[in-house]
Amino acid sequence: MPDIQIKTLRTSPDTCAALNEMLVETVANGGSVSFMHPLPFEAANEFWRNSLASADRGERIVLGAFDGEDLIGTVTLVLNLAQNQPHRAEIVKMMTRVSHRYRGIATLLLREAERIAIARGRWLLVLDTAEDEGAAGLYERMGFKLTGLIPDYALKPHGGLTGTLIYWKRLQDAVPA
Repeated sequence: MPDIQIKTLRTSPDTCAALNEMLVETVANGGSVSFMHPLPFEAANEFWRNSLASADRGERIVLGAFDGEDLIGTVTLVLNLAQNQPHRAEIVKMMTRVSHRYRGIATLLLREAERIAIARGRWLLVLDTAEDEGAAGLYERMGFKLTGLIPDYALKPHGGLTGTLIYWKRLQDAVPA
């Protein structure tokens, strides 16, 4: 695997453009990431502008995986949760460019998200993934535990329903009292 760099993303026109392309590509290829196909570029742009603005406010961390100058993957760690959940974070919008899938990019992104979560005092991670064509295998290999399935949870990007699988992972053995 080439030398992949994981970086925290900030708002910029180039970053938004690369994230927009990745989101549109992911949805077009059946990725269940909350959007329907065809995804208008303007809708992708609005999503990423809002997400990066939230990151700029410290409410989340958007990570990018880079192969040279090319953004090839992303994951978001949501930190801004309810007041009674300061120990928890949520993993959302895990995506890898089609050209770079099955090369360990998602694993690198998740490891960095976990490292940052611990550094921010978050020791419990939660996430969900589509039952059909989701990343359940990856999450289970990374130590996430399946809580359960909610059937018919969302529409697939090209139509039809899919369930969602709910996962969690405790990042440290000693949980504060």
